[in-house]
Amino acid sequence: MSHFFNIRRAATAFFIFASIAQTHAAVDYSVLTVNEEAGVDFTRITSDNDFVAMPQVKRGGNKVNWLTNRIIDVSTDGHDLAYLSLRNGTTNIFIKDIDKQGSSVQRTNRQAVMDFAYSPDGKYICFSEKTGKFNQIFQTSASSGYVCRQITSNNLDYSPVYSSDMKNVFFARQEGKGMSVWSYNIANNFLSSYTRGQNPYPLRNENSILCARTNAEGRGEIWMVNYVTGVEECILADPMRSFSTPQLSPDGKWIVLVGSNVLMNGSSKYANTDIFVCRPDGTQLTQLTYHAADDLSPVWSRTGTYIYFISQRGSATATANVWRITFLEPM
Repeated sequence: MSHFFNIRRAATAFFIFASIAQTHAAVDYSVLTVNEEAGVDFTRITSDNDFVAMPQVKRGGNKVNWLTNRIIDVSTDGHDLAYLSLRNGTTNIFIKDIDKQGSSVQRTNRQAVMDFAYSPDGKYICFSEKTGKFNQIFQTSASSGYVCRQITSNNLDYSPVYSSDMKNVFFARQEGKGMSVWSYNIANNFLSSYTRGQNPYPLRNENSILCARTNAEGRGEIWMVNYVTGVEECILADPMRSFSTPQLSPDGKWIVLVGSNVLMNGSSKYANTDIFVCRPDGTQLTQLTYHAADDLSPVWSRTGTYIYFISQRGSATATANVWRITFLEPM
């Protein structure tokens, strides 16, 4: 059983700095892979000096709570990885060449960026930032300058993502204790409210979105919502697991997402987060990672060949980095 963090606290409280990363005595973070991951190739894309922000995870017994925001993305041409870095008490977007894996370039110059996404044409990045008691959405160039266009204000907005035609930016808004999905029309500045949920992901060339919802027991479910017809369908729910952060593969055949998991260490239980995939109708749910470290914020490469995610695996100090696996379709 698990649930998701409330967004009201200071932004940096949601991320763990590399040098003070969360550790747990029962976990050997230095292990790169476990037996269940045999045959999966893991490639580390970032280095410890990139100070990759680790979404905060809290656990107790068989319960685990985590920050569900997407804080990595891959450029349209597939060459660059954008990630959120926590440095000097600020969180900002940095960009690294995936092939060269050298130094990173700072893309935003803000105080508390929460999450972000590339535009489909690769020219822009939309992001949310914690400013005072509000969380606001901005748009900036993906390649140069720090000039930002403010999209929303005076609300608790986050998880922005572009529609495939780039006419709208979908995002989640916290209102009281509830979460709802909204959109902003870039041409006419019109705001629309759609449905209950968070982590919105609009489907390509369809009037539908994927989103996560928390049920009455506090577990996350994945829903598909047609915002024109009003049809809402729960496509993935589990009495023991919680799910978040859905993203459809470029070919439309798979959804990648985060799911909770409970590991046994002798007679004690240890709850963590792993990467899963399922079909768009929720069938063929398959667990891809099994490490006791927390695997979070998964995104597809633009070709669907790879899945990128954040994890402390392979680090004796539990330092977070961005990892990549080749996606092999489950049989």
